[in-house]
Amino acid sequence: MREGIHPKYPEVSIACACGNVYETRSTSGGDFHLEVCSACHPFYTGQQKLIDTQGRIEKFRTRYGADGKGGKAAEKAAERSSGSKA
Repeated sequence: MREGIHPKYPEVSIACACGNVYETRSTSGGDFHLEVCSACHPFYTGQQKLIDTQGRIEKFRTRYGADGKGGKAAEKAAERSSGSKA
């Protein structure tokens, strides 16, 4: 192998805002500071919150039904299909 063509690969520490610290290696050098990591991100911890902005979830449920099989929209479609066949 040729000398001098490979980048330096020093050990670095990655610190999260939650206090979790990881030790790894990086060619970019220096220490890293993160806002979220796998220990505190809601996707990985399973503590996601469903935020209902302006009642959109309730609007969806009234339109399509809580079970997903229909609601007002399904009723209107049934009325149209039965009314056109008569």
